[in-house]
Amino acid sequence: MTFNDDVRADTGRVRRSRGGRGAAIGGGAGLVALLVYLFTGVDISGLTVGGPGEPATSGAVDGFAHCQSGADANRYTDCRMVYTADALDEYWATTLPEQAGIDYQLPGFEIFEQSVPTGCGSATSAVGPFYCPADASVYLDIAFFDQLETQLGAENAPLAQMYVVAHEWGHHIQNQQGTMATIDRQGTGPESDGVRLELQADCYAGLWVGRAATVVDPDSGQTFIQPPTPAQVQDALDAAAAVGDDRIQAGAGQQVNPEAWTHGSAEQRSRWFTAGYEQGTMAACDTFAASPL
Repeated sequence: MTFNDDVRADTGRVRRSRGGRGAAIGGGAGLVALLVYLFTGVDISGLTVGGPGEPATSGAVDGFAHCQSGADANRYTDCRMVYTADALDEYWATTLPEQAGIDYQLPGFEIFEQSVPTGCGSATSAVGPFYCPADASVYLDIAFFDQLETQLGAENAPLAQMYVVAHEWGHHIQNQQGTMATIDRQGTGPESDGVRLELQADCYAGLWVGRAATVVDPDSGQTFIQPPTPAQVQDALDAAAAVGDDRIQAGAGQQVNPEAWTHGSAEQRSRWFTAGYEQGTMAACDTFAASPL
């Protein structure tokens, strides 16, 4: 999607940091699997990096002074992330109370390089974007978007990037609803709670994409974003499908085994994104009541 040129965003909304001496996690197919595992928002409390005496550290770096307008968001990926966060905040600040009776609380959002300490443990950029329930924050190294294309086969396009962020915001909404604390996240399979959690976050992402062009920047009085084109929506659908369990298994040279799924198939992920996009209500995203998925 394209931001309107004259809209403004709060550049202090997003943290920015560069990590220190964290050891890399994984490699080869294992790296891809871990990257996708954490991209979908699973709590990483058991995953820490760095050996004794070598913790991952994080220090502030130059922020987003160059992100002055929607035109900058259309030009620079980091600015796009800042403006996407503002647009998501404005959307959910209205939608969550209206449709779920819950006051929206802003999640933290940190763009990092190399490694980052979080409430769920320390992580390197190898884990990809993730949501940490313990500190209610989204973490993202924007280098992931290149990996989305080169390793996972989805185009590195603006709406594909924004879908990634919107999916993680979806996990924050689930956290506020209490969903993440009450489900069985240890089971696997195409009907498991873990898959239902991920598909609902995809649906919430589609919900936002379908209504993003109606969200108004309170400072300028303009909508943040222009209506997405069919080609842009397809970019988001392709990104959702690229992280389907069946695609990951096949890409790693494994036999497709639905009983091992934790995130859903490419078809499921695309379909639930579309459900949110087309139907426009949180009720349409109740994957926990759906049978079959």
